[in-house]
Amino acid sequence: MVPFFVLFAAVTVAPIVYAGYMSLYSEKASGLGFGGTERSFVGLGNFTEALGDEAFLRSFGHITVYCLIYIPVMIGAALALALLVDSALARAKRFFQIAYYMPHAVPGLVASMIWLYLYTPGISPIVDVIQDLGLGWNFFGKDEALYSIINVSAWQWIGYNVIIFYAGLQAIPRETLEAATVDGAGALRTALQVKIPMIRSTVVLTVLFTCVGAIQLFDAPKLVQLRATELGIDWSPTMYIYNVAFDGHDYGLAAAASLLLALVAGVLSFLVTKLGNRWKES
Repeated sequence: MVPFFVLFAAVTVAPIVYAGYMSLYSEKASGLGFGGTERSFVGLGNFTEALGDEAFLRSFGHITVYCLIYIPVMIGAALALALLVDSALARAKRFFQIAYYMPHAVPGLVASMIWLYLYTPGISPIVDVIQDLGLGWNFFGKDEALYSIINVSAWQWIGYNVIIFYAGLQAIPRETLEAATVDGAGALRTALQVKIPMIRSTVVLTVLFTCVGAIQLFDAPKLVQLRATELGIDWSPTMYIYNVAFDGHDYGLAAAASLLLALVAGVLSFLVTKLGNRWKES
């Protein structure tokens, strides 16, 4: 286990400690920028500035709306597909497992670029079909851009979670399912009252990982924002941190915002775990 802990300390613990150190300092330029920069200790000043920045707080509002739509859609679709693949009537199960997983094998940045192409009028076959049907839908509109981002994320992660749910369903004792059939339970009732309750732990773990990953969303909105400019360059917390660090060159504020985001992720993980444990015990 030593190699694991060495790697964990190098790529996780050390960066967190360094971010904590950076968050306590601020760099100030002097002499109209010709006198270099001077690092000064500001204590919790960067945290106060981040919490008082409307753009930072607004980004959490955006990601909250995103999570309220994305997580139920993604988890529900993945669970439904896993139940279909696990059903007795399903054929070519191995093929569908690979087919569902393939979108996840595409790197997130590449997936976002693919969908950016499919959203662009004039070159997208999807947009052409929508226009031919006489429907008006602007993937980069102020209200529609959110759904464009959700679609990219769902397309990439549904198949990944299908595999996880399917593995959990395969672990259910077959005699339990046979007993449900003998008792007169149909396929739908077996799925809702037997299969799903028996993979509660898997569902809770998946929701937990999805929540933590969702609040760190970056690549999809970053690329969609190139065309949907009304989203703003600080639409999500990670985009805000990126903008502050690499456009504003305020690394202390970016480090403080990163630690606040990690704190939110920790609190969210605790709440999801507590609610999940209550569901499993019910």
